[in-house]
Parts: sequence; C-alpha cells; structure tokens
Amino acid sequence: MTVKAKKRGRPAAASVALSKVRIIECANTLMAKEGKIPSIRKLAASLDVDPMAIYYYFTNKQALLEAVTVSLVEKIYSPDPNGDWQQELTKLCQSYLNLLAQYPGLLETLLGMTSHGPAAVFTERFDLAVAGLSLDDELRNNALSMLADYLHGYALAMSCQAGEELKVDMLSGPLGFYMQALQQMVKP
Repeated sequence: MTVKAKKRGRPAAASVALSKVRIIECANTLMAKEGKIPSIRKLAASLDVDPMAIYYYFTNKQALLEAVTVSLVEKIYSPDPNGDWQQELTKLCQSYLNLLAQYPGLLETLLGMTSHGPAAVFTERFDLAVAGLSLDDELRNNALSMLADYLHGYALAMSCQAGEELKVDMLSGPLGFYMQALQQMVKP
C-alpha cells in the first residue's frame, strides 16, 4: 500500500504556480458544475494542494467566498454611460440573470453574504447604465434596491419553476414598465 505524501504549507516554487487567480478560476469551475461554492478541501483536492495552501492566499473561507463571488459578478455587462440608458440597463439586467442561471448556487450565496463586494460591482454597473438620468441619491437608492430585489426574485423563480419555462427574454415587459416609471420620476 502506498501513501500519498501530504502537501503542506506554502506551495513549492517548482510546482505549478498556485495563485489567487488560479484558486478563483478553479472555484468558479467547481461552482458551475456543483451549483455551490466548493469547500476548501474540495478546492484543494482539485488543485492538488494541501488545504492550508489555500489559506496562504486567503485569510479565511469568507475572504475566498468574497473573491469568488466578486469574480463572477464582474463578468456581467458593463454599460456604456454614453449609450441609451434603457438599452444599457436592459443588457445589464439580462447579463446578471444569465450569470445567476449559469451558476445555480450563486444567488443563494450572494443573499447569504455579509460583505458587499459583489453588490458594489452591480451598483457600479447600475450607476453606469443610468448615468444620463442624473438621479438624486434617494431616487437612485430606491431604484437600485427595487431592481435588485426584482432581479433576485426573477432569478429565484427561474431556478425553481415548474411547467411553462420562465426565460431571461421574458423580462422585457416588466423591465420596460420599471424604466418608464423611473423616467417619470426624474425631475426635468
């Protein structure tokens, strides 16, 4: 019987370079396959390193979770602040819903997080999309909160539907209604 030697501590320089980027990419791949953020042990096994090597790059599981979710949310569409705000906001929303559909456990992970990194990415993209509207702070915050809640509900409905299939492109009607209301709220 052979015993596989454990790989402990910092990764050896001669081995395949372990890095934050490589760890995050592997976690993203596992999440797409399994629908949830992988455990440190599962991630380490996939990378063929000791679990403690992960902690060399991330201080704790929460730091890894933050990095993984931010890396995924950064994949959403980045609106052109000079483009038509309605088209840009539509592309952003569709992109976000497609991301949540591609990574089934992402919505649950995002909603359970205490950090704000992924939300900050979406907020930045939302601000780019509606830049031409010159929203005051209160209207902007309300519009952002309402849209995020709607998109999360829509994503949840897509993930647990039965019968007629709910699709991202069915978002256009309700989103158009939202944008029309937002347009009317803007002071001339």
